[in-house]
Amino acid sequence: MKGVYMFFANGFEETEALATADVLKRGGIPVKMVSVHDDKFVTSSHHVTVVTDMTFGEFKENADFSGTGEKDVMIFPGGMPGSTNLAEKAELMEILRKHYSEGGAVAAICAAPSVVLGKLPGLSGKRMTCYDGFEKPLVDQGVKYAGKNVETDGNIITGRGPGLSIDFGLAILAYLKGEEAAAEVKSGMML
Repeated sequence: MKGVYMFFANGFEETEALATADVLKRGGIPVKMVSVHDDKFVTSSHHVTVVTDMTFGEFKENADFSGTGEKDVMIFPGGMPGSTNLAEKAELMEILRKHYSEGGAVAAICAAPSVVLGKLPGLSGKRMTCYDGFEKPLVDQGVKYAGKNVETDGNIITGRGPGLSIDFGLAILAYLKGEEAAAEVKSGMML
């Protein structure tokens, strides 16, 4: 799947989603926000409703599934029950597994590294992080968990939680466009 997509399910953590998307857009990444539901309106775990760019049906109709490269990214904000709602979308999880197996990048924050990315095969030996208390399923799969704020291990980028959303977005931006581009956005945000 070509491009950069962020997936939203009801119960998502709004800071993790919107701050990450904002950082990427500031860095010139045309991230597309996708509702996994039948309409574009998605309500966060704190009852904030956002309008995404497309529904899941529109994503399936319009996304280019002809191949996946390392600069193609699927992003999953955390929050509960948002992470669980993403993981329960079987068709999305099939797309995720195919995307990852073809070398595409995956990024998740908060509960999503464990709840969503934890469904991927071959995580043993990878460095990942997540929200405190969600690490056991990852550790049980052989993931190296050190509790860092943000981890990038090859094509897997993970973050701990809402307060680290900007760092998470900068890590994705650095992965896609390099450290200099991330530093420029960081400076522009007065961080």
